[in-house]
Amino acid sequence: MPQAKGFFGSLFDLSFQSLVATKVIKVLYVLSLAVIGLTAIVFSIAAFSRSGVLGAFTLLVLAPLVSLVYAIYTRVILELFMAVFRIVENGRDLLALARAQGMTVEREAAGVPTAPGTLRQTPG
Repeated sequence: MPQAKGFFGSLFDLSFQSLVATKVIKVLYVLSLAVIGLTAIVFSIAAFSRSGVLGAFTLLVLAPLVSLVYAIYTRVILELFMAVFRIVENGRDLLALARAQGMTVEREAAGVPTAPGTLRQTPG
């Protein structure tokens, strides 16, 4: 199993054994929320410059509703990315564990029977 590296260790890992995306996603989410909030403020100010009623409607109804939809959308997309990266990391960990225990995937794929709940060990 690869050792856990810090952000910069993962960033400059030329073998791509350590994934940096799992460390960056939290920052991306915070930045996305900040951009969504600033955009809502800008649209509210622009609406107030056209009319007071439109500005009030935008400030109290439209901007919060649209901001909520974009925050949910951003969160779901980032969670999908995290799920993919976790699948990759867990698959790599499972492969390393299977190799450490001497399990032969080739024998299992070839149909060599094993008792339920046991791992096939390599001879030797």
